[in-house]
Amino acid sequence: MADQERGPLLEELAGVYRTYLTAVVLHGQAAADALGQNPTDLYALNALQLAGPLTTGVLAERIGLSQSATTRLVDRLERAGRVSRGPDPADRRRVVVAAVPVPEEEDEKAFGPARRRMAEVFDDFSDEELRVLRRYFEGAAPALRAATAETKGLGPVEP
Repeated sequence: MADQERGPLLEELAGVYRTYLTAVVLHGQAAADALGQNPTDLYALNALQLAGPLTTGVLAERIGLSQSATTRLVDRLERAGRVSRGPDPADRRRVVVAAVPVPEEEDEKAFGPARRRMAEVFDDFSDEELRVLRRYFEGAAPALRAATAETKGLGPVEP
């Protein structure tokens, strides 16, 4: 694509992307509200569900909080019955935190509408287009994590 065409396309894409990010953030708030949590708690649970049990130090890195703030978050989630603590199977001196499965009814209330609506969106895409989306998400997530570290003044980080 010629540079004169790419520039306006990238500019248009930036606006669409910002609109999308706002929708993601607002949905995260709505889902957290539906579960009686705050968004940071929800993001921590998501990190645990994706990765499996983690130490509080690793969890802190994944969600961008200090270790002390993450410890308080884990205490709050444990009191709410959303996580459990247990010995690390690899090193019994360490403690790992694991997500407790969200009851189906609560999961449906918080995430069901988004799952259904996104399924409708994805139904309009070919398999090849879905592969492109997957490639985008696989590249965008580490790029955004690196940008987050830079924004926080942690210096350049490889995506």
